[in-house]
Amino acid sequence: MEETLEQALSQVEAIFALGKDGPPLDESAIVALIADRVSELLEEQPGYLMSLLYRLDVLEEKILPVVRGQSEEPIPLALARLIWERQKQRIATRRQVKPLPMDEETEEWRW
Repeated sequence: MEETLEQALSQVEAIFALGKDGPPLDESAIVALIADRVSELLEEQPGYLMSLLYRLDVLEEKILPVVRGQSEEPIPLALARLIWERQKQRIATRRQVKPLPMDEETEEWRW
């Protein structure tokens, strides 16, 4: 599994308490695992799920069509895909954008 996918999976596992054990998974298996957890949260803790989506920075404009049933996929699967894609985007962005170091004397960011 490539490094980006491993990092994304690690973050998603921690956030959604997936408890994945066993061999590395491919992307479709990861999305299915997330979808199972999303399905549980939709049933038991929908408010918490929405909080997680917000915290993961999944765009509302992408979530709304899914929860309104305008997706061709079942809601848990469509939300899982959004979550997975967003995690991969976040990791790619972190690799591209490196923060400037702090000036140790003034403890301010160097511009």
